Amino acid sequence: MLINSPAQEDAYLNKREAMVEQQIKARGVKDKLVLKAMRTVKRHLFVPLSQADEAYTDSPLPIGHGQTISQPYMVAYMTEVLRPNPQMKVLEIGTGSGYQAAVLAEIVRQVYTIEIVPEHGELAAKRLKNLGYRNVQVKVGDGYLGWPDYAPFDAIIVTAGAESVPPPLLEQLKEGGKMVIPVGLPNRTQTLKVIEKKNGKAVSKNLMPVIFVPFTRDK
Repeated sequence: MLINSPAQEDAYLNKREAMVEQQIKARGVKDKLVLKAMRTVKRHLFVPLSQADEAYTDSPLPIGHGQTISQPYMVAYMTEVLRPNPQMKVLEIGTGSGYQAAVLAEIVRQVYTIEIVPEHGELAAKRLKNLGYRNVQVKVGDGYLGWPDYAPFDAIIVTAGAESVPPPLLEQLKEGGKMVIPVGLPNRTQTLKVIEKKNGKAVSKNLMPVIFVPFTRDK
């Protein structure tokens, strides 16, 4: 874990506040719980040490194995779309470094997160535990299948671009629940969608064009 001096922590605190004000609030994210979480979670602890000084820039950053930590605005926006509250149980597909899971864990009751890359999943689990997140459970596996043992979920967030919405995830979404997911072909512009389950059916709405790393599966 990255250890910082008090002076460094003050600098990161200022950068985090600027990130929220200039990158997130200025673009329309208003949910107070989301903004508080974005101010609280130390993003520089979720990137490689060599990237720490860039942790609060307005961009995704590489974390190895062809994966990235998402742009701060996108993390905040996708979280807000779910309308999170302290009673919710949320499934995340694509743990990565654990940053999105930490942001969710600041708000909701329980986070279940799945990562297909073992190195990322194991490191994220250790990092989240060391940072005191007791309401996050990490699993290394194929996110396409979801986590039926803990279904249904109040909300599902997918942080990789899928060619189509995985049916198992829809099945595991609670009635009235929301899923936010990028859908489209790999390495091309995708469409961020929010899908709400109403009377057992998926009602989809397009939100914005995005580019996410491809959704990968066990071979």
